[in-house]
Amino acid sequence: MDKSKHIIHMDQDAFFVSVELRKNHKLAGKPVIVGGNSDRGVVTSCSYEARKFGVHAAMPGRMAKQLCPQAIFVRGNMDDYSKASHEITEIIADRVPLFEKASIDEHYIDMTGMDKFFGCMKFASELRQTIIKEMGLPISFGLSINKTVSKIGTNECKPNGEKEIPFPEVRDFLNPLAVHKIPGIGDATYKKLSEMGVRKIQTLAEIPQDLMFKILGQHGLGLWQKANGIDPSPVVPYRERKSIGTQTTFESDSMDISKMKAILSGMVTNLTYDLRSQQKLTACITVTIRYSNFETVTQQARIPYTALDSFLIAKAHDLFKKLYTKRMLLRLIGVKLSHLVSGFEQIGLYHTSEVEYDLYQAMDKVRNHYGIESVVKACIVRGPERDENGKVIKYNPRKKKKEKQVEDGEEKVDERQRSRIRTFINAELGTATKLDG
Repeated sequence: MDKSKHIIHMDQDAFFVSVELRKNHKLAGKPVIVGGNSDRGVVTSCSYEARKFGVHAAMPGRMAKQLCPQAIFVRGNMDDYSKASHEITEIIADRVPLFEKASIDEHYIDMTGMDKFFGCMKFASELRQTIIKEMGLPISFGLSINKTVSKIGTNECKPNGEKEIPFPEVRDFLNPLAVHKIPGIGDATYKKLSEMGVRKIQTLAEIPQDLMFKILGQHGLGLWQKANGIDPSPVVPYRERKSIGTQTTFESDSMDISKMKAILSGMVTNLTYDLRSQQKLTACITVTIRYSNFETVTQQARIPYTALDSFLIAKAHDLFKKLYTKRMLLRLIGVKLSHLVSGFEQIGLYHTSEVEYDLYQAMDKVRNHYGIESVVKACIVRGPERDENGKVIKYNPRKKKKEKQVEDGEEKVDERQRSRIRTFINAELGTATKLDG
């Protein structure tokens, strides 16, 4: 346990709700839920008044309505939240040399060594007051020896509080807390730990390391370290990424429209997977094509903040249709997503159903486990091969039969893999729509 570090974790309190309260003071003191219509989607943020009724983020909206019938549902505006987040980041950037933006509403600040010039707690408190004064938004912070202990400290002093946990007090602070207070413990892990009789952080900390590794693998070892106040992860310097994109140049020029759409769909799917992995959203999509004569044309569209394949694939196809106006061969096609912000998809805000959200989560988990190409949308699978005039190239059964004899063994392996993946997805979906093939 490195006792020389001084790490601050700053987190906005009920961020989306706080931004809404700043716009409409009449909502103050009332149970407010951000997340679209109460009959669909899920809760993305809720006020502390709503939390008293058991409402929490990621809860289905209909359940939140049952728990708190008097709740006021606000549709929300990602543009407002992103703007406020950017302004808070600028305040921090003007005052500290090293910070990490962990999400749309939280930052880590490394103050190691700065305590020689002024007190870290005093500095953090003054920074918090500056943000409250300039932004009109509540914020809490924890200060301790690493990111994990600081984050837990923040959560324990919310709302609108501040807490310091010096090195000698770390174990006494962590031991009596419920084990689910450790960052990284989800429902499945918590259930497994509960079955083992582990309900307090102290109990987890006292389990032998090798046993935790045997039960939960590397993840279990990481949780054991956190329970013992150990977290060597550094504060990663913040660098705002403005855009992500990809393009491909064809081996031979083509004018096969179905091929182009399939390639576009695959590109968008990979980019949106990257967005969700980084907890990013995009508000602008650009499609580029290059004709065989090297003429390059692009078209872009502003869109509501999103990271969903289905919406962006449709938009990419629409832009391609507007771009491809000449009966000429194409040599290159590309997609770029820009105006990126930190955040996550707000279910129900832009017609995203709860089932669709569950499906995206399940697909992403499969990709994390088996690789990005382990599960793809049907629109990405290319149709029959076509020549430069758009005509289908005739099937050669003799050639295919010979190839199939060589690949038979591989096909059996692939089928077993597909079966495992289907089982994995269905397990993740739970009561949501199952996959048959």
